[in-house]
Amino acid sequence: MKSATPKVLHAICGRSLVGHVVAASRELDPEHLVVVVGHAREQVQAHLVGTDPAVRTAVQHEQNGTGHAVRMGLEELSGQGVTLAGTVVVVCGDTPLLTGETLRMLSETHAADGNAVTVLSAEVPDSTGYGRIVRDEASGAVTAIVEHKDASEAQRAIREINSGVFAFDAQLLTDALGKVRTDNSQGEEYLTDVLGILREAGHRVGAAVAGDHREILGINNRVQLAEARRLLNERLLHAAMLAGVTVVDPATTWVDVTVDFEPDTVVHPGTQLMGTTRLAAGAEVGPHSQLTDTAVGPGAVVSFTVADGAHIGAGATVGPYAYLRPGTDLGPKSKAGAYVEMKNATVGEGTKVPHLSYVGDATIGEYTNIGAASVFVNYDGEAKHHTTVGSHCRTGSDNMFVAPVTIGDGAYTAAGSVITKDVPPGSLAVARGQQRNIEGWVARKRPGSAAAQAASAAGQESEGER
Repeated sequence: MKSATPKVLHAICGRSLVGHVVAASRELDPEHLVVVVGHAREQVQAHLVGTDPAVRTAVQHEQNGTGHAVRMGLEELSGQGVTLAGTVVVVCGDTPLLTGETLRMLSETHAADGNAVTVLSAEVPDSTGYGRIVRDEASGAVTAIVEHKDASEAQRAIREINSGVFAFDAQLLTDALGKVRTDNSQGEEYLTDVLGILREAGHRVGAAVAGDHREILGINNRVQLAEARRLLNERLLHAAMLAGVTVVDPATTWVDVTVDFEPDTVVHPGTQLMGTTRLAAGAEVGPHSQLTDTAVGPGAVVSFTVADGAHIGAGATVGPYAYLRPGTDLGPKSKAGAYVEMKNATVGEGTKVPHLSYVGDATIGEYTNIGAASVFVNYDGEAKHHTTVGSHCRTGSDNMFVAPVTIGDGAYTAAGSVITKDVPPGSLAVARGQQRNIEGWVARKRPGSAAAQAASAAGQESEGER
């Protein structure tokens, strides 16, 4: 990956690679779930605590092969007094497209066929470089997994390949791992050697074919990471569209696995929906919007907007070019219009902040209108302060509300005012300097300028009219 980040912690569609594998494994409702960690284990373990606190970790201090890794996982459980029985499913931490449905199919096939071990296989268009699954023609049992470099011409024609995912009988796996040797070119314990050991002992080795070969794709570089992200995104959007969501252009729409849609929502091109974002029925988002951990109410319209940790009420309108920061709560039928930024602000039903304004650390009541180019001055350089604007207020354009300050219900403020004191309900606040015109100033201070010439011509025109 050429990265300071451990490979399994690289993320696609809102989860790390290992997070996707853990989530798929959880769908089997396993009695025990162990992640074997080695390289950068402190980072991986800390991540897993935040992802799935119930996951156990086993440390592989020296990376001595896949068989050794599985042995470390089993020893972690036995060290806790766990006696394993039933089926052990082994998966790779870098296969984010693997689904719980496929793992369940593998486990059920393993049980139904009475296998000692069942390989998850896949039929691929091009099997070059993969280990081939060689089967007994009569029984369908797996007789060998042959690596590409060791395969005959006939074996290289086989398109069924090994995924590296297995289901084992727990007791047989434990016994066979004790017999795995390290007399190979890498000096490592290979998990695939267990298959030969069990087969030589007279046990059946089978295979279950994945429905979609792309599920088994592992990630080893940024190119493969991007491809997996595209495939998973397509899968998520496909499911959303089948559930009643209109995605106008799936090629330019990106979503996380944790995003939730209700039917009859519309997502326009160039939109990214991330985290725990939720779109209620009839909501319309985009084009070119980025929503993270944001709830959009029924019938709300959000366009050209960045929102993070916001709540947008039913029938509200947001944008274009709005920025809703954490703590923003827009009430029903409210509006945050063009070039409006909000943070830690509660906006009541029907209230409008139409354009060119900043609203921070504020509470605004119902059916109030905030004039253009207004700023809620909430920060004094050391602490944040709160502004309260009541219901049915009309504030003028170019107002500065210097917190802490309260504007009472039904109050008005004049354009260009700097409001530093509370305004009683029903009052008009005027807080601006008295205008003074200095006639002839341009002619005296800027003689010969274009402004002076224009003023002179206007004066002559005015004389002519008189």
